[in-house]
Amino acid sequence: MKAIIISRYGAPEVLTITELPDPIPAEGEILVEVKAFGLNHAETYMRSGQWGDVAQVTGIEAAGIVAADPSGRLAPGTPVVAIMGGMGRTRNGAYAELVTIPASNVVPVETGSAWADLAAVPEVYATAWTTLHDNLAVTSGATVLVRGATSALGQAAVNIAADLGATVIATTRSQANAALLEKIGATTVLIDDGNIADQVRDRDLAVDALLDLIGNSALRDSVAAVRPRGRVCQAGFLGGLAPLADFNPITDLPSGVQLSFFGSFVLGTPEFPLSDVPLAELVAKAAAGVYHAKPVRTFAFDEIVHAHEVMESGTAGGKMTVSLG
Repeated sequence: MKAIIISRYGAPEVLTITELPDPIPAEGEILVEVKAFGLNHAETYMRSGQWGDVAQVTGIEAAGIVAADPSGRLAPGTPVVAIMGGMGRTRNGAYAELVTIPASNVVPVETGSAWADLAAVPEVYATAWTTLHDNLAVTSGATVLVRGATSALGQAAVNIAADLGATVIATTRSQANAALLEKIGATTVLIDDGNIADQVRDRDLAVDALLDLIGNSALRDSVAAVRPRGRVCQAGFLGGLAPLADFNPITDLPSGVQLSFFGSFVLGTPEFPLSDVPLAELVAKAAAGVYHAKPVRTFAFDEIVHAHEVMESGTAGGKMTVSLG
């Protein structure tokens, strides 16, 4: 099979197309013929070596068809989406024509969407759904602030929160993105100058829940932006992976504010079963246009280096995918 490998840790050009033996599924695994895969910032960290030693083939999500299922649960040809399960970290991932995935991380779907469109849904929508429902306990009528809303995960969160009946405040660094965020469900757009808490207070906004995708560099400000007994969930690191120095809960975390973290790599584990996430429903809503989930750009398999360059530039403006033809 053709696969894209990390030839060494470094810049996008280390991604190389090569031939590898076809993988063989073991018991408890499913062999998937990859039709398209989504691009995620996590893969730039894996490629560059920032997350230590990882699998030779990266890629944490895929859309395709079942090539083989030793258990007999899914028939060959069944359309599926798949995420995590160690892909790209502890086992070869989705940047390939074929990939073996733990059965717990493969979900059959019924959709008329193009493969490249389908591949834009699994990781970001499963992550956004989990953070909004579990970490932030968002319900209809709540006010949710999505920090880093123009990212692929941020847009998914705005879509889902708006569909839940929440009032959505979205942040972006550029006023040029305001129209897009309003189109997908934001009622208020704030320009993130690093002081969102001050803007929330100046506008007399009461934020019940805040999804922080910027990361440690914004954390102090984010926890100050929610109401007393509000919730903050950190689920991204658009501002970089550097740790936050000298964070002291006594002085930095307002009393009563609940702070949590969610890393999507746990999806499909016994503690976070993928069956808890209505992925088939999320796919259906994307196909029906309830969610504005189409990729902003789709690349060919041999354009992977350029795709990573665009992803790292921060100019994508949403989810990007790769089609295998």
